[in-house]
Amino acid sequence: MAIELTQLSQGIRLDGVTDFSLADTLSCGQCFRFFPNEDGSFSGVAGQHEARILQQGDSLVFYGATYQEVQDFWSIYLDLHTDYGAIRELLCQDPTLRRAAQYAPGIRILRQDAWEALCSFILSQNNNIKRIQGIIRTLCAQFGEKLPSGGFCFPSAKRLAECTLEDLASLRCGFRAKYVLDAARRVSSLDLDLEALRTAPLDTARPELMRIHGVGPKVAECALLYGLHRMECFPVDVWISRAMKALFPKGLPQFALPYAGIAQQYLFHYVRTSCALEDNRPAAAPSC
Repeated sequence: MAIELTQLSQGIRLDGVTDFSLADTLSCGQCFRFFPNEDGSFSGVAGQHEARILQQGDSLVFYGATYQEVQDFWSIYLDLHTDYGAIRELLCQDPTLRRAAQYAPGIRILRQDAWEALCSFILSQNNNIKRIQGIIRTLCAQFGEKLPSGGFCFPSAKRLAECTLEDLASLRCGFRAKYVLDAARRVSSLDLDLEALRTAPLDTARPELMRIHGVGPKVAECALLYGLHRMECFPVDVWISRAMKALFPKGLPQFALPYAGIAQQYLFHYVRTSCALEDNRPAAAPSC
């Protein structure tokens, strides 16, 4: 994707953004720190960066961010340099994946911080989106570093490793607090090296994550896909379980496996917001 940045009187405009939907990407359940505004923009924090982002066709306008931040951080965070058109073309060899992909073709897998993704999905267990967002907002306000713009960074594993269960009581995250502390202590001590899992064989990476108290297969898969950008990973929740039974009882096609995580996002959005599970033969979508 050939993208171009322009300094505006207010904000930075990034042009040439294709195969991308800001709303679908930020609202599909892979991150919890972005919130919609009345004008269609989204405000949020990622890493040590805070911005309000507005999509206008094939352009994105970033408010509260510098030219350098958009170039070196935000364009990478939003994964704008990956050719999702080519990936979607591959997945569209299967007619069911074609329908799912065409239903929300602009979803991308964010390049999130590995620790933030792991901790966030530990907190997400048996929880709804609104409550997850509230817990994470409080966690960041109480333990995260304050940004010049007024927001808060996600607290580091080292910072949370110093906490006790009593310290986390105000989060009202229940049984998840002890899981967060175990994860923070393992990561901060390098008993668990998250960066090493970026390239480790999945048969090694999955059980490594599951050594954390309270981390099962789904959270491990979420941490790998959303935090370490392992696109071959495939988190399974209730919606995906139903989708696979109805649409892919024998599993995904072999050719789709290297991008199973993207297929998962297409399917998740498709079955949640369409009649796909009530009628396994929905109206044909446009060709890829």
